[in-house]
Amino acid sequence: MLVLDQTLGLNAAMLKNIPLYIGLRYTRARRRNQFISFISAFSLIGMALGVMSLIVVLSVMNGFDREMKQRILSVVPHGFIDQQPYLEDWNATSLRIAEHPEVIASAPYLSRFAMVTYERGVESIQLQGILPEAEGKVSIVDQHMLVGSLERLQPGEFGIIMGSLLARSLGLAPGDKVTLTLPDISITMAGVYPRTKRFTLVGVFEVGAEVDQTLAMIHLDDARRLFRASGPQGLHVKVNDIYRAGPVMSELANQLGGDFSVKDWSQTQGSLFQAVKMEKIVIATLLSIIIAVAAFNIVSSLVLMVADKRSDIAVLRTLGLTSRQVMAIFVVQGSAVGFIGTLIGAVLGCVLALTLNSVIASIQAITGVQIFDPNVFFISYLPSVLLVDDVLRICLTALVLSVLATLYPAWRAAQIEPAEALRYE
Repeated sequence: MLVLDQTLGLNAAMLKNIPLYIGLRYTRARRRNQFISFISAFSLIGMALGVMSLIVVLSVMNGFDREMKQRILSVVPHGFIDQQPYLEDWNATSLRIAEHPEVIASAPYLSRFAMVTYERGVESIQLQGILPEAEGKVSIVDQHMLVGSLERLQPGEFGIIMGSLLARSLGLAPGDKVTLTLPDISITMAGVYPRTKRFTLVGVFEVGAEVDQTLAMIHLDDARRLFRASGPQGLHVKVNDIYRAGPVMSELANQLGGDFSVKDWSQTQGSLFQAVKMEKIVIATLLSIIIAVAAFNIVSSLVLMVADKRSDIAVLRTLGLTSRQVMAIFVVQGSAVGFIGTLIGAVLGCVLALTLNSVIASIQAITGVQIFDPNVFFISYLPSVLLVDDVLRICLTALVLSVLATLYPAWRAAQIEPAEALRYE
């Protein structure tokens, strides 16, 4: 009696696992119709390529996003505190905001747009008046000086420091004198003229970001005389966490009152990072089409498989398999193709994303062509940051599409009537 119970239990377990066994067996078996095998292989390769491409591309987009934030936000202040028409007592305001536990430092500034002129032409710039000893606490410019230092900016000497790309485009060398033109006019006995002033280049910086082409700095006292300002327009603020800059600046605005205008980097540079984020979403959506095409190939291969295996399905039905079990066989088969393709693509994508710089270096060494020219691009390599969340989302999307692709062919297989399928066998 015990042996009979065990036998019945074993048979029940076998019947329960039959869809899994047969589905995996169909996946491995050699088919009479080579065209079906080709479509199945093509769908597996397409799934692997789609997953791999998505992982690599999103990793590169993450790398560019990180580089932009590290480079730009290390130069661009995390926050701005302004007062109109000028900041009356910047020292007192600086001491007040320093009481906030998340504020690292602050520095006074005066900023205008201007034109810089030299022999090679004219360039528009953002001109900032700074205190060198204070600006070094909120910016990394002083750590990336190619020539000179912030300390070379001395009041009354009218020295200027600018980015490397700006200096190169104008053909400047340290000691050269440039002319700054402001969007203001001076009325004299001889007529109306734009306000200009000669400055001497005393330093060049390079941080590897757009500011290398647009930013120039002069001493705050020289800026006050040039702009005819009574004092600095506000403070640059540096905080512990750039992603907390918004809440911190809001707290400082409440602390200082309504006489101050407070902004953070997301209001001045946010459109740039939003554009990068939107580009990442668009590219991910477009590359997901590769995975969708692979999923459609799974549908095609299963439809052909069902047509090719009609007699086998009928025999299985006559042996006692239910419609649900027949349906499960083809769900298992199609899902196995999607799972294997996703696994291969995930492994290859992760490996390629982690070794991308080495691969690019090897291609450059073999071809002799420099893919990222530092004279054109702000970076000389392809940044890549592999995020586990991205990998999991991509793999989950691929697996879900693979399973959904099996439902219609599996349902068609479950509708086959044994008597009809075996009539002419």
